[in-house]
Amino acid sequence: MLAALLAIPSAGAAERAPYHPTNLANVGQAGQVIVVTADSWSTTYATLRAYERDGNGGWRQVLPATPARLGWSGLVVADDRRQGTGKTPAGTFGIVSAFGRKADPGTSLDYVQVDRNDAWTYNPANPATYNVFQTVDRSWASYGGYVERLWSYGRQYDYVAVMDYNLPDGPIRVGADGVRRATQPADTRAGGGIFLHVTNGKVTAGCIAIPEAAMRSVLQWLKPARNPAIVVGPESVIDRM
Repeated sequence: MLAALLAIPSAGAAERAPYHPTNLANVGQAGQVIVVTADSWSTTYATLRAYERDGNGGWRQVLPATPARLGWSGLVVADDRRQGTGKTPAGTFGIVSAFGRKADPGTSLDYVQVDRNDAWTYNPANPATYNVFQTVDRSWASYGGYVERLWSYGRQYDYVAVMDYNLPDGPIRVGADGVRRATQPADTRAGGGIFLHVTNGKVTAGCIAIPEAAMRSVLQWLKPARNPAIVVGPESVIDRM
């Protein structure tokens, strides 16, 4: 599938579009860029496209316009996002790792095939585990609703790419109890678990969701050595995101 997509020409009109990588302010040295645009800040619908540098100082499109779903209350500038608001953060983010219920599809990202023990924790009362991937077999009952049991999300989490939004800085250490804890915790106000994943056709809680075939192709295409980035925002301001 992806081989066919690589043949998509970079038409002049596309190069002039505000979402084309040549117009984006913060892609820096990224060699691969995913761009997610929406018609407004409040919509829950978006369009995802992907580009890579062509080696001649330009860009080529490798994924055509693909429908996407956003958080249930639309978009917000990343610095203003707060936990529980259902907003998808707008800005430019790295793509740092991947996981999924299904086996590794052939991605170059670090990939974990999750099982029923795996979780993503974001309880503000426990900063060291805030926005941290967990693999230990435990109930997490004390976290209430502040934990995602990854297996329970079904096909939405068949394939997932982790966006570098509010992730902890510094190393993650595993305690004697098997819990992974950050040495420099994330901002406990801002929320976590912001991913690019498979859509179920509905709104998300803040993630970006696309069809499974497209998600699989994106994972196969992403290369950490090329510093992949994802740029998210309304089309009217995407060049400043």
